[in-house]
Amino acid sequence: MSPVLSAEVREEIRAIASRYPLGEAALLPVLHLLQRLTGAITSVEERQAAEALGIDPIRVREVVTFHTMFRTRRAGTHVIQVCINLSCTMAGSASVLDRLREGLGIGPGETTADGKFTLVTAECLGNCDRAPCLTVDGEEHGPVDVDAIDGILAALRREEGLGEQNTSPERGKS
Repeated sequence: MSPVLSAEVREEIRAIASRYPLGEAALLPVLHLLQRLTGAITSVEERQAAEALGIDPIRVREVVTFHTMFRTRRAGTHVIQVCINLSCTMAGSASVLDRLREGLGIGPGETTADGKFTLVTAECLGNCDRAPCLTVDGEEHGPVDVDAIDGILAALRREEGLGEQNTSPERGKS
């Protein structure tokens, strides 16, 4: 086990793994734990998960790169996920996403240079009845329109002590 993980985290991983008949079955909850603690699933966290669960590291890589819920780069302070599934698309998520691009100065998969905001798309957020929807730091919003986006961004900027200006992007997958 890598020394990066504390004894408490190693114990939490063991507790998670004990609920499953095979180590691989515990992979998703362990990856969620590591991402919550470290901000991303990098090659370091991949190795730690593989070692802790006694599985092949390539299996961990396959899961991390398949599921869009896992980030391979550290996210900004605030993560904004926009649903782009059929219901949300038909209800106007493209204009919501465009307003976020404009308001943040970044595209999906990017983080602002100041590290405050990461914008991502999600295939489904499970809120088809409130389409178009998005989450901000896991908090659900919907239905939203471009006016709601302006209010959400203004509130986040106030929280961060920022003005109304766009911030420049840091390119790359988050």
